[in-house]
Amino acid sequence: MLKTLKFLAIILALGLVLPAHGIIPVKNATAKDWNRLSFWYAPWGKSGVHKGIDIFAKLGTPVISSTSGLVIYTGHIEMGGNVVVVLGPKWRIYYYSHLDGIHIKTFDWATSGKGIGTVGDSGNAAGKPPHLHYSVMSLVPYPWKLSAQTQGWKKMFFMNPAESFG
Repeated sequence: MLKTLKFLAIILALGLVLPAHGIIPVKNATAKDWNRLSFWYAPWGKSGVHKGIDIFAKLGTPVISSTSGLVIYTGHIEMGGNVVVVLGPKWRIYYYSHLDGIHIKTFDWATSGKGIGTVGDSGNAAGKPPHLHYSVMSLVPYPWKLSAQTQGWKKMFFMNPAESFG
């Protein structure tokens, strides 16, 4: 039991110290392809607050993994449409949604810079210009990020994805 706890403590610590710098997850995209003020913008549809950024590109443009990590979900959900979810460094969840196509499977290893899907307009993006909704969430809360904004308590768990591009 003690060996198991030590092993888990080491795994948790390693996950927290891994660098979390990412790359822009849409091939050839630049900061001009998203609105830098859209993170935590309210009001924003059913979700109330926009907890990520939308990177606009042509339908079918390759979506690449922003960081390396374990793919913990691929599939379709109502609001996000076709999505890929990756568990990466610092115990952060990298969420890619509105994909046209998914090119990776659950439990695959996503490698930074390698293709995981294509830009689309699935889910609640139907009828809107094709884009990738990209969010970064932390499993470890950052209490100093708590704010009085709409859903401000949730801000402890969300990173501004644009700030992680190295």
